[in-house]
Amino acid sequence: MTKLRNLFFLFVLGLMCCKKPYNPPPTSTSKSYLVVEGVINLSTDSTVIKISRTVKLNDSVTIKPVLGATVYVEGESGRYNPSLDDIRNNGHYWTYAINLPTNERYRLVITTPEGEQYVSDYVSVKPTPPIDSIGYNVKNGNVNLYVNAHDPTNNTRYYLWDYEETWQFHAKYPSYFYLNPATNSITARPPLTQVFTCFSNDASSHVLVSSTEALSSDVVYQAPLTQIPLTSEKVEAKYSILVRQYAVSKEAYQFYQTMLKNTEQLGSIFDAQPSQITGNIHNIKDKSEPVIGYISVTNVQTKRIFVPHDALPGNVQPKYPYDCTQDSALYSNKQHFNDVQNILVNPPVSYMPTEGIYSNGVLIGFMYSSPVCADCTLRGTVTAPLWWQ
Repeated sequence: MTKLRNLFFLFVLGLMCCKKPYNPPPTSTSKSYLVVEGVINLSTDSTVIKISRTVKLNDSVTIKPVLGATVYVEGESGRYNPSLDDIRNNGHYWTYAINLPTNERYRLVITTPEGEQYVSDYVSVKPTPPIDSIGYNVKNGNVNLYVNAHDPTNNTRYYLWDYEETWQFHAKYPSYFYLNPATNSITARPPLTQVFTCFSNDASSHVLVSSTEALSSDVVYQAPLTQIPLTSEKVEAKYSILVRQYAVSKEAYQFYQTMLKNTEQLGSIFDAQPSQITGNIHNIKDKSEPVIGYISVTNVQTKRIFVPHDALPGNVQPKYPYDCTQDSALYSNKQHFNDVQNILVNPPVSYMPTEGIYSNGVLIGFMYSSPVCADCTLRGTVTAPLWWQ
């Protein structure tokens, strides 16, 4: 789902000149408003509701999760048990698959640690059709990913997507050695401690919606998901994307469209102007309090694809997000080794051995680079996901 945490205060910016920097004045209010992201998922997958509070534009933090809340799903006939738990203590409230009748309306109930109670409107279950396919094309040096879907009953009409990306990547240089503090020596790196190949991931942060209301058939064709430069590390080895599809109501679609216009399309006099966002979540005691979020009830559909590097055209080399160079260090006696050790462990820059330098089969030195250039674990993990192919 889109990151809504700090968007509320963006709405007051209004019309700005895109060429002149804007320095927002301090706000007089200390109020922080509730942000609720997620859907009540009636499929075999879990339900995750993210709860946070807005932050000011000049705050040092961008995420302010709400911890210690009580969260549960309630139908018009009564409460669903168990409640959603924040098992990772990060404001993500989670429960296993919710098996509930589809002929009833449901809402989300939230009680904050301060005792304030918020509820969403009761909404009907809206079935989500399967994703037909996820595809991609390459244009102008970018990999463009898209989704196709349709509803043969013509009842969906309003679609919402989010996604999770996972990719395999490499460090700039392989590191075959490391400085072993236990033996005070340059040591060959065991295969199980390799730091050259890693995996990383990310999640969507933009509003992805589409409507087929104006079409005779309920068909979505090549709705854009994301764009990746061919020079990105994401596609240097193998890339995977998991797409989640949601059928939403017209009101939910309008909510997300307003979010899209207010947060991503401002910048000129021809763009849509800021407008008030009205979700379906309210403070029970104070319905005038702004709450950002819209809760829907559906069965989420998912699909995953893999994009290997050799499926992409050309032989484009990745551009690393840092400057990488290698240098050499030689040693032939104890004093030289001490100098080498100082190079590796002392400021201003720490280094990591990469390749050994040999003379007649004897290690006389090594090549080295900065850790970010030789250790992929600084930006990922060496452990592949269980589902990786």
